[in-house]
Amino acid sequence: MAEREGPRRGKFTEGSTMGHVVTMTLTAAAGLMFMFLIDAATLFWVSQLRDETLMAALGFAWTIQFFIIGSGIGLAIATSALVSRSIGEGSHEQARRQATSSVLIALAVQAVVVVAVLLWLRPLLSLAGAQGETLEVAARFLWITLPSTPLMALGMVGGGVLRALGDAWRAMSVTIGAGLVAMVLDPIMIFTLGLGIDGAAIAMVIARVCLAGLVMYFMVRTHDMLGAVKWKQLTGIARPFFAIAAPATLTQMSTPFGNALLTALVAGFGDGAVAGWAVVTRLTVLAFGGVFALSGAIGGILGQNYGAGLMMRVRCVYRDAVLFCAIYTVLAWGALFLSRDLVVQVFNLGPEGGEVVTAFVGLAAGGFIFTGALFVANAAFNTLGRPLWSTMFNWSRDAFFMLPLAWALSLPLGAAGVVYGQALAGVVVGGAASWVGWRFVQHLAPPVRAAAAAAPSRGAKLPAE
Repeated sequence: MAEREGPRRGKFTEGSTMGHVVTMTLTAAAGLMFMFLIDAATLFWVSQLRDETLMAALGFAWTIQFFIIGSGIGLAIATSALVSRSIGEGSHEQARRQATSSVLIALAVQAVVVVAVLLWLRPLLSLAGAQGETLEVAARFLWITLPSTPLMALGMVGGGVLRALGDAWRAMSVTIGAGLVAMVLDPIMIFTLGLGIDGAAIAMVIARVCLAGLVMYFMVRTHDMLGAVKWKQLTGIARPFFAIAAPATLTQMSTPFGNALLTALVAGFGDGAVAGWAVVTRLTVLAFGGVFALSGAIGGILGQNYGAGLMMRVRCVYRDAVLFCAIYTVLAWGALFLSRDLVVQVFNLGPEGGEVVTAFVGLAAGGFIFTGALFVANAAFNTLGRPLWSTMFNWSRDAFFMLPLAWALSLPLGAAGVVYGQALAGVVVGGAASWVGWRFVQHLAPPVRAAAAAAPSRGAKLPAE
């Protein structure tokens, strides 16, 4: 009788680990960078209205949006961690239940977050440093865009499921498809229909609707990853989900928290400096999309191999991700440095804004080598059972190191010192997190289920890994 075939494990459990890291990260980065390219294009179109108040308002609105996006990323991290482990173990039905439950939980959580933010919107904008007309414009922009945030969270969580399955191309096409919609609509809404910054907000809402629709199509029709789930199954999955999602979300919140503190610090140097800071935030995610994508991209690779008990491959994934990050950062930094004057001209920045941008592309951008190393460590901690460690490192950077360093350097250097302080905090904490992460994966034991499945018959010796 032929031997019965065991469960099929995920695609990341075979082949080159560096190949998987490069493929998943570049496709995730392409989608992420395209979305932020659209965001940068929106800033460009608004800049053509020749009103720095509008650009500053977008900067403050982005600060608030960043908090909510951070919570969505935390939910997506938890989804990818659970689903990828189940795929690595060969349990498709369990992965399907986890994907469905994650979508329902994400929609509920994001709806609550949006309501809370809208109730406290003006005080939050004031805390970020917005005043007068700038605050009013930012508030109007957010009242239009925030109600569609749960749809964006659905896109994030669905993208996490696709990446956990190893479907890099469809995960990328989801964000690119939504981005194309926004790219077409932005100039039409802003100029052709004469809606100005409100038109940019409406285009963002439509793009998010398309994002959610596309990811649902791929999850249901292509991978059959959504279906009926019983209340008992939902509550059973909710516990391990929130065990990862809660600290992962708290980790993600540290970045917008730090960004809000720095935005308020930059605001003390005038709207021109805030406009330059808004450009820097767009340049950051646009140029370093590959670095930002690392954490979400390699989580599925780590999870599948960990679920399968392939610990040597887990360590190789970590090493390859750090190496990829270093090479990518050097190339992106070089491109930014060469285009520094062009950026200032394209966005019509004044002297204060130009100073902020020049500080970033000239020196501070190089610190992303260590920031990327922090993201790699966070992916390992979140996926492999230590999510609170990523919370600790991120908050150490954004709440304890960043503001004092930025404030101290801003005294002699002005708004540019804020940029340098942010980079220095990333170097300090990123270097420490990278070392701790490497030690962690070096001594990590395989999960109990995988170890039992791989165990030989009684009396046999385990082969050396």
